Amino acid sequence: MQTRGSGYNFQMNARILVTALALAGGMASALSGCGQRGALYLPTEPAAQDRATLPQILTPSLPSRKPSDTP
Repeated sequence: MQTRGSGYNFQMNARILVTALALAGGMASALSGCGQRGALYLPTEPAAQDRATLPQILTPSLPSRKPSDTP
């Protein structure tokens, strides 16, 4: 005789719950983004000129070339 119910045991229910919570947390963090409000922009103030760019961050062993260094 089979009992009525959902047919899932505790481990299956726990796995579904953990997966759903992880998915909900991931979506919440993706939607929150970086937290900056408004449109994104490239900074143009003089202090931003000395900041590293993404290629400089990814390859720190390569020296940066400025336009004045070219022959």
